[in-house]
Amino acid sequence: MTVLPHIPFQLSNDFAALVAATAPAVVAVHGGGRAPSSGFFWQPGVVVTAEETVANDSDLAIVLASGERVPATLAGRDPSTDIAVLRYQGAPPPSTFATMPAAVGVQAGELALGIGSADGGALATLGMVSFSGGPWRSRLGGNIAARLVIDTHLPTIAEGGVLVTADGRFIGMAVFGPRRQVLAIPAATIATVAPVILDKGHISRGYLGVGLQRVGLSDGTRRRGAMVVTLDPDGPARAAGIHQGDIIVAVSGTAVSGPRSLYHQLGPDAVGRTITVEVMRAGVSVSVDVTVAARPAS
Repeated sequence: MTVLPHIPFQLSNDFAALVAATAPAVVAVHGGGRAPSSGFFWQPGVVVTAEETVANDSDLAIVLASGERVPATLAGRDPSTDIAVLRYQGAPPPSTFATMPAAVGVQAGELALGIGSADGGALATLGMVSFSGGPWRSRLGGNIAARLVIDTHLPTIAEGGVLVTADGRFIGMAVFGPRRQVLAIPAATIATVAPVILDKGHISRGYLGVGLQRVGLSDGTRRRGAMVVTLDPDGPARAAGIHQGDIIVAVSGTAVSGPRSLYHQLGPDAVGRTITVEVMRAGVSVSVDVTVAARPAS
């Protein structure tokens, strides 16, 4: 019989110990009418989970590592960063991720251990950081501290759970991106967004009050812009003098090639700021100063 080296057994034992130590701070989340997902204790009385997994704002519950089911309420959500925050009443958790050392400067090639909860039972997956990049904006304009792609098979029930390094540092929350690609919402993003949600119930986003459609410009170039197809009669764009049919081509000197590139410029830091919107109106370039409002809660 072939005797395997000691190192694989030690590595296996180390991973098992890490899962056992981390799992009590991970919970199952029942999001009101959909399949359960995972979440984790951010601080006493507070659970963070993936926003897209919380189908309803009521009829929520978490299941602890002990198997106990505890009612929860939605403190708020931010679709642009895929973060939802729940409140619950209960005994303080054994540990919280707000106080856990965060993994800074995670590199491609590092191992990433995913830990979710199947109604109290620990659910573990092992993968590798396949890509590590700088800050980016989601398609809804959310500011994400780093682009971290994890090469792993993540069960649906584990979405909203945690990703940790091989030495136990907190990478972030496991979520699904395009084509079921596994992404990490970094610990730094959660640390920024969660307190604001707890305070205000949401993250303010910039609002111009325009409905847009991507179009090509008829100026002999291949440039594209965002045509205003609808206007909120009480919105800041209408008040500043933007017209239906205007084609937005730049905001404060930054080119706009379509609705998404405009929305990317309307993050939380844009609220209350006056921006210069360059539009093409009947073939003539017009500049309009608009004071960005906060997006209505509805």
